[in-house]
Amino acid sequence: MEMSAKTKIGELIAQSFVAALLAAVLFLHFIGLRTVDNAQGLSIVPEWNNFALCVAGVFVARFAFGIFGSLKTHESKKPLFVFPSNHAFYNKLFLAMFVIVVVLPFTPVSSRYVLDVVTLILTYMVLAYGLNLVVGLTGLLDLGFAAFYGLGAYAFALLALQLGLNFWVALPLASIIAGVAAFLIGITVLRLRGDYFAVVTLGFAEILRIVLLNWVSLTGGPNGINGVPRPSLFGLSFERAVPEGMKSFHEYVGLEFSSTTRVIFLYYLVLALVVLVHLLATRLRRLPLGRAFEAVREDERASEAVGINLTRTKLAAYVIAAAIGGAAGAFFAARQGFISPESFTFMESALVLAVVVLGGMGHPLGLAGAAIFLVGLPEIFRELQDYRMIAFGAGMVVIMLLRPSGLFSKREPAIRLFEK
Repeated sequence: MEMSAKTKIGELIAQSFVAALLAAVLFLHFIGLRTVDNAQGLSIVPEWNNFALCVAGVFVARFAFGIFGSLKTHESKKPLFVFPSNHAFYNKLFLAMFVIVVVLPFTPVSSRYVLDVVTLILTYMVLAYGLNLVVGLTGLLDLGFAAFYGLGAYAFALLALQLGLNFWVALPLASIIAGVAAFLIGITVLRLRGDYFAVVTLGFAEILRIVLLNWVSLTGGPNGINGVPRPSLFGLSFERAVPEGMKSFHEYVGLEFSSTTRVIFLYYLVLALVVLVHLLATRLRRLPLGRAFEAVREDERASEAVGINLTRTKLAAYVIAAAIGGAAGAFFAARQGFISPESFTFMESALVLAVVVLGGMGHPLGLAGAAIFLVGLPEIFRELQDYRMIAFGAGMVVIMLLRPSGLFSKREPAIRLFEK
C-alpha cells in the first residue's frame, strides 16, 4: 500500500515535470524574452525571474491538481463546491443582481470606467442570449455568430449615415436585415448537421469580413465607418453642440453639460435591451416553438417522427438569434461611433460561444456570471497587460475543473407534466 502511494507520487512528479517542461517551451518567447525599444533600436531583454516563477507555478499547480484528484477519487465522492438546487434561490439572486445594476450609476462606486465595463458586459449578454437559442436550445454549433453582429452594425451605420434614419428606426431595421440574411443563408445550410454546419457558419463569417474589407466604396474597407450618429431620447441629443432645429438634453432639463449623461443613457439603453431579450427567450421556451427547439436538440429523428419540421425549426432559431445579434451590433455601432471589420472577427464569435458554454447553456444567471468573468475581468485587469490573459486562461481551467458542465448547467423545465 505504501509502495503504491510512493509510486503514484512519483508518477505525479513526473507528470508535473513534463507539464512544466511544456510550459517552459511556450513561455520562453512570451515571458522569458521581452523586446525593448531604445535609442539603438529594438533589443531583447531576458526576464528569467518571471519565467522561472511561471514555470514553477505550472509545476506546483499540476502537482496540486493531481493530489486534489487523488483525494477526490479515493477519500471522498462529495464535490468540494456544490451550487444550491433551489430554483427560487436563483431567481432571487438574479433579481438582486438586476437591482444592483439598475442603481449602480447612482452609487459611490460608479464612474465612467465602471459604467463602460458594465455596458460592455451587458452587450455580450445580449449576444449570448441570441447565440444560446441556436447552441443551447436547438443544439447547433454556430461558429460565425459575429457575422450577424457585424451585419447589424454596418446596416445601422449605413442607414443612419446614407438615409438619415434616427437610432430608433435604424436599430430595428438593422435587426431585420440581419434576420433576413440569416434566413437566406439558413435555407441552404441548415440541412447540414454537426461539424459541417459549424464549418459553413465559420466560412460565412469569414466571407462577410472579407467583403467588408474589400468593398471600400460602401464600407470604407479597413478604415471602417466613422461618425456613426449617437442615439437620442425623443429627439433630444446628448451632444454639447447640436444642429440647428434640434435641442440638446442638458438644455431641455436645465443641467450643465456632462459627457457622463450620455454614458448613463447608453447604459440604461443596453440594460433595457437585455431585459427585452431575456423576456423574449424566457417566453419562447414556454411556446410550442421553444419546446420544438429543445426537442430537436435532444433527438432529431424522434422530433421528426412526431411531426416537427427540422429545417423550419432550425431556421426559426437561426433567424431569431441573428436578429438579436443584429440589434446588439446596431447598439455597438451607435455607442462606439466607429466600426471596422476588425471588430467582428472569429475571436468575437469564440468569445460569445465561450460565454454561452461557460454559463451552462442558457441559464440567465450563468450567462451573467460568464459574461462578467470572460468580458469584465480582462477589462478590469487591463493594467496587467499580457499577464491578464494568463490569469484569464488559468481561471478558465479552474472553472472547467470545478464545473465541467458550466456555471449553471441545471435548467428548470419550461413546463412540467405534473406541477409540484
